[in-house]
Amino acid sequence: MGDLAAQLRDQQFSNDYQLVDGEQKHRENPEHFRIPPQVIKRQVSVGHFVELRIDSARFSAHEDVAEQCECPSCKGVMSKPILRHEHPATLVPLPEQKIPSRGWGEDFWVQVIKRDGDAFLGTVDNPLAEARLHGLSLGNQIMFHADNILAVHDVHRQELILAMNEADLKEMTLWLATVFRSNAS
Repeated sequence: MGDLAAQLRDQQFSNDYQLVDGEQKHRENPEHFRIPPQVIKRQVSVGHFVELRIDSARFSAHEDVAEQCECPSCKGVMSKPILRHEHPATLVPLPEQKIPSRGWGEDFWVQVIKRDGDAFLGTVDNPLAEARLHGLSLGNQIMFHADNILAVHDVHRQELILAMNEADLKEMTLWLATVFRSNAS
């Protein structure tokens, strides 16, 4: 398999598509763009489903789309739509989707098959509407960094908590307290 971090650096997608850095998006819009805390990301392992986003600055909003639209993840205002897959195809049978390709970004699920530090290898677990533009399809392998993780599927919630040691549980508790405080504001 080789060094995942090196393979990740060399990974390229067509049409200037890139995996979105969730950490950066969270820093830019912390109230709306929520991502899992580091304590959760450290627990992600083989078999887990994580959500990623692929997007390209090369494409912008199209004339038949509202100038500003709402992000499906954070409900914040965006300049172009992001397609979203609610669940991995492996977990929830999905009807065939006929979505025209428009160069939009796309949130999708990946099942982790290998982890090396903060570098991951996974299998795309959604049929992607923009496949002809970025080249990713259901069943393809993809490399990604922990910073690219936008969510860990809820099906793993109990398993992630049970894998935590005492220090992790304390860190998780502190993170939850900040979330509850910000939601109460």
